[in-house]
Amino acid sequence: MIRGTLSERHFNPCGDAARPIGRDIAVHSPTSNHLDNKLLAALPRSQFNLLVPHLTTATLAQGTVVYETGDEVDQVYFPHNGMFSLLAVMRDGKAIETATVGREGVIGAMAGLGLYTSLVRVVVQLPLTTSKISSAQFRKVVAASEAVRDLGIHFNEVLLTQARITAACNALHPVEARFCRWLLQSADRAASDTVTLTQELLAEMLGVRRTSVTEVAGKMQHEGVITYSRGVIKIVDRDGLERLSCECYQTLIDHSATLT
Repeated sequence: MIRGTLSERHFNPCGDAARPIGRDIAVHSPTSNHLDNKLLAALPRSQFNLLVPHLTTATLAQGTVVYETGDEVDQVYFPHNGMFSLLAVMRDGKAIETATVGREGVIGAMAGLGLYTSLVRVVVQLPLTTSKISSAQFRKVVAASEAVRDLGIHFNEVLLTQARITAACNALHPVEARFCRWLLQSADRAASDTVTLTQELLAEMLGVRRTSVTEVAGKMQHEGVITYSRGVIKIVDRDGLERLSCECYQTLIDHSATLT
């Protein structure tokens, strides 16, 4: 249930291998449904048609890194499902999530305004299918379409708002509440009460040690709101999980509704 309203490279916090391009599906394929992305679906038909000839569809596995910090953004992604995570990376290789993007958004759209270098690592947190377009071609469309240009600028503001709320949450709220908030967000994006998330990934997203994730997951299981086994988390009491979450889950939903 959704309330409100991720050759391949796998997640490695300190890695620097070349980025993947995923498995492409021809644009005319019946499995290619670009309108599953809410931003693309919201475009006027004439403006959407400017993009269609240049869109392909790719499937990306959990843990796939599409940009590293400092990479030139050469592809723009419009997810159909699943979730991308955006992570701020420190000099020592440690990283923490600052925002997430699902089918409501876009990754790399600011490349439409010119050559653009990623300031964050972008990793597939939940397996996804995505429409994608080369940045060079996207710039040509942006030059011809005010609607597509505004789409990118507007969603960048959405991401900045998300990052501000997440930064405040990470600084002010206990890990238990942040764990619940993050799990609710992930379940929303997965459109399922069951998500597959390893302790390593959870620790990276929350900026804590694996032992802390184990302790928190155990507490939430004891509270009766989740079950957790071998990386598979099932929400069994969503209302209870929302009560244990911090205010930031609802704040993110409210801001998303205002900005999109």
